[in-house]
Amino acid sequence: MTTTAGPGSRPDSPPPGPPELHQPSRRVVEPSQWRGSILPPVAAGLATLCASTSLTGVVGGVGWLGYVTVAVVLVAATGLALRAVRTPTVVVGLAQLVALLLLITGVFTSNGIVGVIPGPTALDELNGVLTAAFDQIRSGLPPVDATPPILCLVTIAIGLVAVLVDTLTVTASAPAATGLVLLCVYAVPASLADGMLPWWTFVLGASAFAGLLAVDGNHRHRRWRNRDSPGLGNAPAAASAPVAVVAVALVLGLVAGSAVTAVGTVGRLPGSGQSGAGAGSGGLGVNPFTSLRGMLDQGTTVDLFRVRGLGNDKRLLRAFTLDTYRPNRGWSLPDGPMPAGFPANQPLPAAPGDDGAGEARQIQIEPLNWVDVWMPVYGQLRGLQGVPPGWYYDPGSGAVFSERKQRIAPYLEAASLAEPSKDRLESATAGGGDIPATYSQITGVDPRVVTLTQNLAAGARTDFDKASAIWRYFSAENGFTYDTATAAATDSDALADFLLNGKRGFCEQFASAMAVMLRVLHLPARVAVGFTSGYADGDARLITSQDAHAWVEVYFRDLGWVSFDPTPRSDGRGYVPPYLQSGATSSSSTGSEDEDVPSVSTTRVAPSGAPETQGSVAHPGATQATPAGSAPGWTGWTALVLVLIALALTAGAFVALRTLRGRPAAWLPLAAAGAWLVAVVLTAWLVHWVLALVLLLLAVAGLAPVVLREIHRHRRLTAIGEGRPGAADAAWAELMDECTDRGMPIPPSDTVRTAAQKLATQHHLDDEGKAHLRTVIGAVERSWYSPAEAMDENFASAFQGLRRSLERNAPMSWRGRLFPRSVFRKRITAGRGTPAIG
Repeated sequence: MTTTAGPGSRPDSPPPGPPELHQPSRRVVEPSQWRGSILPPVAAGLATLCASTSLTGVVGGVGWLGYVTVAVVLVAATGLALRAVRTPTVVVGLAQLVALLLLITGVFTSNGIVGVIPGPTALDELNGVLTAAFDQIRSGLPPVDATPPILCLVTIAIGLVAVLVDTLTVTASAPAATGLVLLCVYAVPASLADGMLPWWTFVLGASAFAGLLAVDGNHRHRRWRNRDSPGLGNAPAAASAPVAVVAVALVLGLVAGSAVTAVGTVGRLPGSGQSGAGAGSGGLGVNPFTSLRGMLDQGTTVDLFRVRGLGNDKRLLRAFTLDTYRPNRGWSLPDGPMPAGFPANQPLPAAPGDDGAGEARQIQIEPLNWVDVWMPVYGQLRGLQGVPPGWYYDPGSGAVFSERKQRIAPYLEAASLAEPSKDRLESATAGGGDIPATYSQITGVDPRVVTLTQNLAAGARTDFDKASAIWRYFSAENGFTYDTATAAATDSDALADFLLNGKRGFCEQFASAMAVMLRVLHLPARVAVGFTSGYADGDARLITSQDAHAWVEVYFRDLGWVSFDPTPRSDGRGYVPPYLQSGATSSSSTGSEDEDVPSVSTTRVAPSGAPETQGSVAHPGATQATPAGSAPGWTGWTALVLVLIALALTAGAFVALRTLRGRPAAWLPLAAAGAWLVAVVLTAWLVHWVLALVLLLLAVAGLAPVVLREIHRHRRLTAIGEGRPGAADAAWAELMDECTDRGMPIPPSDTVRTAAQKLATQHHLDDEGKAHLRTVIGAVERSWYSPAEAMDENFASAFQGLRRSLERNAPMSWRGRLFPRSVFRKRITAGRGTPAIG
């Protein structure tokens, strides 16, 4: 029979403590030194390297993989070498960061001390490289070329990931936590790529992560206490379970991603494949690239624009121009920062070659299903009405752009549609004026193409005659055929293959080829991308996705950019300007109404969407465009510094948790989490402030449980440490929450002794921990049945000792720390009147 003390009674001696708490026998298994010391860092480096293959979606080529491999191997080797001589953990992490910094300095700067040590000059040079990289990320369209700034940034980013994964795997013995880090490596290219990432990158990453778990997961707790943790055995099935789980998740994810949710297809959602007016697909844009091999993707016809004000005139509607030739690939926007731009809703400077003397035609353009960063315009732009803030005009490229793709409301364009006569063109000189000399420069052209070009222009007297000779070469008489099915490749050089062998393709191939040949003759040329004039629809013209087109523009001094469309047409659809018609001298003409030729591929614009136009000469009064949503220039560098700080704080937190086991290190995890959060938000800001805001809100929501748990814990520990009334109740409530967070909740119906027995058994308390538990249980019992009795002066230290024993013998999982179960369960705190001793 059990005797209970009534409320308010004071026994002559404290009630008996709980019975002797026996610790179950345990089996000690020492892992081999090779398996425990070599395999985890090797597996961590391999997992990082395999995850980095996801960057193939946003960085062109494979050369960057060599830089990444060197960085990962350097980090792993540094860690192995220093741990072999028992170097303190914090020093290992810092040494890995220093080794990475020396590598970056030696490879990407030229002013390092002894070549690799970063001095002030080298750091300043590195700052310029990183600034250029962040500018290219903010304005480039994936996949970007592997320029030195991009290579530097990729090496730094993956190197830091390698340090963090190595620290989590080896130092913290928490390889499962690396899954979140590796997932972030995939998240960036998946959100920026213009299509789905290659399936094999996911297979590689998931396989390496499963191997990491298999190597280290079955021995995490054994490395803490050299024993098996509850519920884990040494059977092969225990090591193969993580592999099976990851494999099943990978298969389900790939199947669902490709067949169900269309994840990775640039924003297309299930059921959004419809077309036409009112389609829910979000609209179309044009890809700022023209391919020499051709990658036409017409799809279904979608109405894009309704135009009024052209009358019977037929003109090409220009969206943007391309001035950078990629050998054997095609034409694209240049690398580099955003151009200087004039706000499009304010008075605009004159376009090159426009003296303002001619008539300004008022053209109303109504976008229907157009979503892009470009605002198409006709002729030589003089002004725009109905344009909201955030749109900018670059006279050098003739493009009107914004920093993000968006729907456009109807707008009114004032433009000069005058075209020069043939006589004026024959007397004009190509080049000169205010355009950069780069418009006439080109490299990487096959010698056969150069010879062909020079032969075609051999008898030409003027620059216009040279351009006309090249234009006339692309005719049916010379074997060229317009076709949406390109000829099979028979030559390694795409341009030579098209001009000399295949001679079959669509507009982007004809335009790309002619622009290259003009530059071979040192004539300033560029490729324009936009639309043909569509078809008549009442008093308007309707332009559809089938009208997407590419042509060539040549610059003539005092006349501006003059159009040449080399695509041969046999259906009468094409528009031949008067200066290219036989014997024409007039500057006015009309074209055929019966056009139906598909051309440049219509695709969804890449997520980065920021246009890069050629480096035009600055104009007086020009305002540097700083589009809404873009981050300040210091954002990228600050984010990198915060990542370094976060890595140091993370390493310090793990060391403190393993050695100090006390409150002095409690601020380190919070500081590390805060640094990571701010770094991620700043990085997202480089894309757009909306993404940064969304990530911030998600982080706040995700951290809410752990913050709430820390508030409760801090309040209770303060009450216990100061010996306030109710300290024993606070200690008991905290113990119950500690058990719940570890996945072993104790039912509220259990007596104190039963609860204590379960706590000691389930969490494998050592002798010191059991002694502290007796002290705590005794204080709790006395507070309930003899509240007037003074609190044991050793109570606070005993409670802290009990918490340290729990950490030693039953370390809390990452899930328990980030998502404490006690926050999501109803708190039931034992109070006075509860049955005392069972």
